[in-house]
Amino acid sequence: MAAALALFFKLIPLYVTVALGWLAGRYLEASGKHIAGIMLYIVTPSVVFSGVMAAPLSPEVIFLPFLIFTMSCVLGVLQLKLAKRVITDGSASLIPLCVGSGNTGYFGVPVALLLFGEEGLGLYIVCMLGTTLFENSVGFYLAARGRHDLKSALWRVVKLPSVYAFLAAVLLNLSGIRIPALFQPLFDNLRGAYSILGMMIIGMSITSFGGLAGNIRFTGLAFFGKFVVWPAVAVLFWWLDANLLGIYQPAVHQAIFLISVTPIAANTVVIATMLETSPRQAAGTVLLTTLFALAFIPVMISLAF
Repeated sequence: MAAALALFFKLIPLYVTVALGWLAGRYLEASGKHIAGIMLYIVTPSVVFSGVMAAPLSPEVIFLPFLIFTMSCVLGVLQLKLAKRVITDGSASLIPLCVGSGNTGYFGVPVALLLFGEEGLGLYIVCMLGTTLFENSVGFYLAARGRHDLKSALWRVVKLPSVYAFLAAVLLNLSGIRIPALFQPLFDNLRGAYSILGMMIIGMSITSFGGLAGNIRFTGLAFFGKFVVWPAVAVLFWWLDANLLGIYQPAVHQAIFLISVTPIAANTVVIATMLETSPRQAAGTVLLTTLFALAFIPVMISLAF
């Protein structure tokens, strides 16, 4: 429990950042949309590139994004089938984004750095790319069904800079090339900007603290999928690999587990706004899961690690 309390206090600055984002959106008319483009095309690829460059790569590690992507797809599709049975207001299509991905970047990266250090952070970022791929392909497609076809969803992946940053970093890493010391401070600063701006986007998305839960069925399913189903799948894989398969080291199991307990991705709000599909519902649920994770993550990490 002491470890849980220590991590709890270390996470408090992240929530202060969310509050600052809300103040900026409420009183300075700042918009997360303006920041989203910078995050997508500049900051996120930089974080992915530097993280993969620092990771100890092997064929098994390189396969990790595709493993996480597959897990996310299965979880997203199954949860969508369930959501369509109990949600009738048109927001069910957002459930796969809520449960299949997570705030693995804006929220998870600083937590991973606290838990794993620089080398472990590299492994975590390799895994994180799997949820990014899901979010921008299958997750987007399921959320936009009826408005965008599969070709449009795949085109989003083709245009995703993080994919090319990942591939470039893998090639350079395997070639023995490292980031020059001259540029290391730049990448460190971009990683800090990634966490700060990403958490502020959540706060900017909340225009009112009234009725955050919105549709209780939607919020309940999102919480169940994100904080019960995903961690259960991660623990099951951890047990199977540790006792039967023997493919990965404990550091990888821990990275996947951390991904499973992160709150709903802030980009869910961006996609919901772009598709005009219950953006306030998405923003409220994202904030509630982020607040819940303040206590949930320290407890789960202290139990699992």
